[in-house]
Amino acid sequence: MKIINLSTSNSILNRFTAELRDVNIQKDSMRFRRNIGRIGEIMAYEISKEFACRTVEVQSPLGTASVELPYDKVVIGTILRAGLPYHQGFLSYLDDAENAFVSAYRRYKDRLNFDIHIEYIASPSLAGKTLILTDPMLATGSSMELAYSALLTKGQPKEVHIASIIASKPALEYLQEKLPQDDNIVIWVAALDNELNEHAYIVPGLGDAGDLSYGEKM
Repeated sequence: MKIINLSTSNSILNRFTAELRDVNIQKDSMRFRRNIGRIGEIMAYEISKEFACRTVEVQSPLGTASVELPYDKVVIGTILRAGLPYHQGFLSYLDDAENAFVSAYRRYKDRLNFDIHIEYIASPSLAGKTLILTDPMLATGSSMELAYSALLTKGQPKEVHIASIIASKPALEYLQEKLPQDDNIVIWVAALDNELNEHAYIVPGLGDAGDLSYGEKM
């Protein structure tokens, strides 16, 4: 398993991540969603560099050009609901991709303790394809682990890219322990934070990405 932290390279990605964290900019939910989508677009571009390619001849009005084009069959898998604008960012660039959706939520036993439950899954076959599994926040890693396991019921992908905007170090440690130690699994993050608070939210993080995107839930 490989972990790639894109924040270590100076780029416009860091600006969009900073705006997601900013409590004043967060008041504009449309801008918040758009920034999540923008990061999805950048992530899609970066991940696409890992795809297998082949040479294709393209006819222009003046001649023929040889172009290296990716040919992987891609499935974008997303954990609802915070993942929706992130998913759209990926789909804007990977427009031939198939799509999968998983509903994962925290069921609280009391104020501080919860279990993760998978309630819904819709996915094409993943056999031999490239799965990009997206969720903006990778807090404990439990939702991602369960979503990954649920999607494997739809076939064994050729490779898996797990993409999050902000991840915690405990989540990465958890996934390194729970997921297969496989070179075909890569975790991509736009920022890495050290801590979780008592409610298992990332610190400094940005808060609840779902609520900030779509409004507070009951």
